[in-house]
Amino acid sequence: MVNLTPKAIDSVMSGDLNLKPVVQVLEIKLIANSKDRYRILVSDGVSTQQALLATQIGDRVRAGNLRRGSVVQLIEYICSTVQNRKIIVVLNLEIIITEWEIIGNPKPCPGAESISQKTTDNENVMQSKGVSLNGTSSSVPPPRVRTNSRMMNNKNNAPNFGPVVQPSYKPPPSYKGHGAITKNEAPARIIPIAALNPYQGRWAIKARVTAKSEIRRYNNARGDGKVFSFDLLDGDGGEIRATCFNAVVDRFFEVVEAGRVYLISKGSLKPAQKNFNHLKNEWEIFLEATSMVEPSPDEDTSIPQQQFDFRSIDEIQNVENNSIVDVIGIVVSVNPSVTILRKNGLETQRRILNMKDISSRSVELTLWGEFCNREGLELQQMVDSGFSPVLALKAGRVNDFSGKSIGTISSTQLFINPEFPEARRLRDWFDTGGKDAATHSISRDVAPGTKQNEIRKWVSQIKEDGLGRSDKPDWITVKATITFIKTDNFCYTACPLTIGDRQCGKKVTRLDDRGKWRCDRCDKEFEDCDYRYLLQIQVQDHTGLTWVTAFQESGEEILGCSAKDLYFLKYEEQDEFRFGEIICRSLFEQYLLRLKVKEEMFGDEQRLKITVVKAEKVDPSAESRYLLNQIAKIMC
Repeated sequence: MVNLTPKAIDSVMSGDLNLKPVVQVLEIKLIANSKDRYRILVSDGVSTQQALLATQIGDRVRAGNLRRGSVVQLIEYICSTVQNRKIIVVLNLEIIITEWEIIGNPKPCPGAESISQKTTDNENVMQSKGVSLNGTSSSVPPPRVRTNSRMMNNKNNAPNFGPVVQPSYKPPPSYKGHGAITKNEAPARIIPIAALNPYQGRWAIKARVTAKSEIRRYNNARGDGKVFSFDLLDGDGGEIRATCFNAVVDRFFEVVEAGRVYLISKGSLKPAQKNFNHLKNEWEIFLEATSMVEPSPDEDTSIPQQQFDFRSIDEIQNVENNSIVDVIGIVVSVNPSVTILRKNGLETQRRILNMKDISSRSVELTLWGEFCNREGLELQQMVDSGFSPVLALKAGRVNDFSGKSIGTISSTQLFINPEFPEARRLRDWFDTGGKDAATHSISRDVAPGTKQNEIRKWVSQIKEDGLGRSDKPDWITVKATITFIKTDNFCYTACPLTIGDRQCGKKVTRLDDRGKWRCDRCDKEFEDCDYRYLLQIQVQDHTGLTWVTAFQESGEEILGCSAKDLYFLKYEEQDEFRFGEIICRSLFEQYLLRLKVKEEMFGDEQRLKITVVKAEKVDPSAESRYLLNQIAKIMC
């Protein structure tokens, strides 16, 4: 049988923070207006009490490991009073049994209520009392206890937890009649990053700098300024970003070095700006004039150099656009670096490579800026020499335009042939057959030397097979002939500005009074706009016909010229003959069309949207080999 810690609830509520009791979870509820914070009801078999889970424990609930009936050991926790009721804030726990029948007949402690009665409590009430929903208190820093008191009763083949010797509770000393209390000048106690919250008066953390940005200068309504930031990782796996502005930049930029361990204190915590901060922490440290950043006197080997959360390439297919991910794979091809002229007049470098992993998937990785001539050049030299290196990427951004790809951002880090267990496992797989294993690309374009994932369909099968009606789009290839192209609205005026690593491309409007163009998305005006294809094309094979839409890249592949050139030819030069010639030379040509098929809502009506992702004229020899291969499969 399972033995819960006797009188655990009474002891914890009395202030015993070192008990590490074994309790059972009776209820779990998501806090209203929150996506990752949970309130639970715990029991010692006799009494029950509400508890609040720290945000870092929420993943266990979502994964289904922590559920109703789970037997857990509370490793780190505090107890706080909110609106005359006490509540336990659980900072860390260990799941002993995932699910077990309810033990005993527990009753609520005096003043406690069930979770179902409290799930709509205002979170701000907790914060006004100095308790953060990430599980910390301004008055009691959490202990860092890691011991395990579990024992097993082999006789009954079931977990058995022996009684825990509980230290007697000693109430806090009374200062009545002892005179004024002097200011506490003792150093702040080091606490885990996961326990930080804005309601603590004094705190310190010990962490390693895993990434450091360059100084960035800006200009806004308050004037010019400069900023830099660095990412921190502690021995408990907690991560947080620290940011410095203006004079604080001058003080700490030369002090902070990537890879070193520091003691940091006296900063303020504010909500993390998730548009720029990808770390899994709801807070961000802002260092001030009184802040302290001191190198640790000892190199703490318990703090890792870096922390990864690797996703396999096949998982990236299901990741949302603009998500930040860590990925590791074998680089199989590298394109040369090219210079890209941004619409703002600045040049940047771009290099595209392709990587594969054990999931039998490959993905396109785009390197931008300095990554092209630093790690990118090294990778190209390796691949050109016949060696395929392992590449680990920390903090890449997912893009889902016409498939999934990954791009570098300013905080991205690349590790070539790292000494990770994952890297060694990849190398063993690649060298023992993975090199020649067939892989399917999840990206729009594939770098030379790799194979494409082709699911061939006839035109009639798009409707017959009900393609595009599931939650995810269907990606297919059809061999079809272009029979008609609409020419009345073949392009649109687009924003030429660059956002991040890509052109904005949104439709712009003409300001008649000033002769300029305006983009509502960028909230900017400019003299000249860009032109992008929006082609409506009818394609046909021996089974039927359908309409497809081709945007910029695929439109250029079909017509062989840019939308801007074709627009000026038709409307500025008014050369209808040459315009018609360009259109006609694409008609009645056979193409291999890579299509994205997805049913979407237009007003109140569901319509099937078919988009051309890539268009290639049929190569007779390559197509013949494909058909012969299909015949051979049928004959077998």
